[in-house]
Amino acid sequence: MSRDKRVSLIRQIEAARSSRVICYVTGDRAPFTAHIAEDAVRILRKHCETFRTIGKIDMFLYSRGGDMVAPLRIVRMIREHCRVFGVLVPYRAHSAATSIALGADEIVMGKAGELSPVDPTTGHPFNPQDPNNPKQRIPISVEDVTSYFLLAKEQAGLRDDQMVTVLNELANKVNPLALGNVYRAYRMARLLTEKLLSLHMDARRERKKIQAIVEHLTEKLCIHAYPITRAEAQAEIGLKVIKPDAGLENTMWSLYESYEEEMKLTEPFEPARLLADEKVKTVEVPAAFIESRDASDMFLFTADIRSVEQTPGQVAVNLNAIGWRSLGRKGDG
Repeated sequence: MSRDKRVSLIRQIEAARSSRVICYVTGDRAPFTAHIAEDAVRILRKHCETFRTIGKIDMFLYSRGGDMVAPLRIVRMIREHCRVFGVLVPYRAHSAATSIALGADEIVMGKAGELSPVDPTTGHPFNPQDPNNPKQRIPISVEDVTSYFLLAKEQAGLRDDQMVTVLNELANKVNPLALGNVYRAYRMARLLTEKLLSLHMDARRERKKIQAIVEHLTEKLCIHAYPITRAEAQAEIGLKVIKPDAGLENTMWSLYESYEEEMKLTEPFEPARLLADEKVKTVEVPAAFIESRDASDMFLFTADIRSVEQTPGQVAVNLNAIGWRSLGRKGDG
């Protein structure tokens, strides 16, 4: 789908929502996966500046996650440019994308819309080595560590005074500094979630509600990839979820499908097919977009595909990230 068609859909959403729309889409097509990160902040700011003074900004969001702290920077920056901030979720807005949604005054979720828990997975130089690749370290899930202690208390029935033994056993398997990093990430996830909610909720008057949401998203859901539907997000967690009418629902989904098509999210990467009869080929693959009706930025990967002379039929792929590329801007229309 062309850029012009996407702009038409963006304008339809803006008319329906009386807002200005920024699309932030990070692809999940292996091996060209992209994530929510700090490098988006400056680009998002440029888009916001084209809006001048505006009452409402909506972020159209699709992502499987990313940096833990970037959502707070993104949300704070956008809220400086508007009085009301909304997030539009046609499909997946997981992990760090959920965190962005938590900072919004309202979350517009389509029928297929999903949020997720925000408990992080941590990397650290003292994490356990990957037995299949000793040069790599295995990420540690905060939820895995928490569940280990819950297993000891709830299933094994150990008392509080017996938990020291459980901690010592874990510390004998995992470096204590790595465990300290896990706990720091756990505390940071809770703190960031609370700060994001407090941007639009009364931190004093709604204290109990904020804490209940924090507990739900950082502890109660035991699987990081657990899909939180809009019904659960609204009724069980207490988030400010709005169901779009049929027209807005269809427009949001059409816009998502345009990015899905552009980034080939449903197509496997088949380097041998792309190489065909050539010996060397370089391809460019879009992996993320930040777009508004007046500007477009795209994150590109390059992949150098080469045939392996020693093994007929085999190909080697050298993956390189180019970074963000501006596709053009114009004045506020």
